[in-house]
Amino acid sequence: MDAKAMFKLTYGLFILTAKEGQKDNGCIINTVTQVTMEPNRITVAVNKKNYTHDMIMRTGLFNVSVLTEQSKFSTYKHWGFQSGADTDKCESIVYKRSGNGLIYIAEECNAFLSAKVVSSIDLGTHTLFIADVTEAEVLGTEESVTYSYYQKNIKTAPKPENEKKGFICTVCGYVYEGEVLPPDFICPWCKHPASDFIQMNNN
Repeated sequence: MDAKAMFKLTYGLFILTAKEGQKDNGCIINTVTQVTMEPNRITVAVNKKNYTHDMIMRTGLFNVSVLTEQSKFSTYKHWGFQSGADTDKCESIVYKRSGNGLIYIAEECNAFLSAKVVSSIDLGTHTLFIADVTEAEVLGTEESVTYSYYQKNIKTAPKPENEKKGFICTVCGYVYEGEVLPPDFICPWCKHPASDFIQMNNN
């Protein structure tokens, strides 16, 4: 099976935010889908290793901010390459709050959705949250970013140095240094598996 065929599926990129107590948090996700109009319902798949995942499990609330083609790579690094468990994701970030009290990101985004979880499905590495949309607003007219656009125009994967030996993630550019990549290795930045790494060419 060619796992790279999965990259041909169309995805968007979004900032998923949650709030528990006084703590706001968020992460980058690529799977948000409207599944019904009446009621207006969406599904969101979230990796269980994300701190935001556990916040949503406990509170049942989340917001989705829809990123645009004008979004910067630094935004993806901020929301996707560090954990809210030990980082204040809202520090130095411009945001607003929706009616449910959660933050949404107005800059570099063209819309936001607020949602309340009605059920969830355990998918192993991820949880699929099924939720009713409780609030929605258009924030701008810029095109929503697709995963393909991000890969071709926004991502700035680090250039490996010739003397390094290791493997590079084809999704986000993370470099694993070493002679052998463990088969169960998970990228600490984008959470993709070892199958999405290629050996760095040092010739």
